[in-house]
Amino acid sequence: MNTTNLLHDARAAEKEQALFYRALAALAEERGDTALSERLNGLHADEQHHLSRLTARLVELNEPLADLSHVASPAVELGEWESVAQVREADEIARYEMLLAQDIDADTRAMIESFLEAERTHERELGGKWMDA
Repeated sequence: MNTTNLLHDARAAEKEQALFYRALAALAEERGDTALSERLNGLHADEQHHLSRLTARLVELNEPLADLSHVASPAVELGEWESVAQVREADEIARYEMLLAQDIDADTRAMIESFLEAERTHERELGGKWMDA
């Protein structure tokens, strides 16, 4: 698979991951758990940031953007969210490690390296807001 296809796949996956954390944050808020809602909103913010940066990078590379309106939030529950999230974060780490194994330009490499660092922190701490604005 070529690098731009991997970037498109990562973009779609980030959309789903952002929706995953947004749905969990809403459930926590409905439950009245402000601390958990803030924690999940931080994760959502980082994943949304990755989605935005991937979108911008693909535009810079003159790549047509796929319509992601079909990407839906996976089913979520607060009961076991941490174990599910850790698996999802491990998948993201593997995805970005695979991208870094490709022959990619320096700008894309730097972006993916920053994502990988954030995803490793997400997996370890299950907290967000690790991305610079």
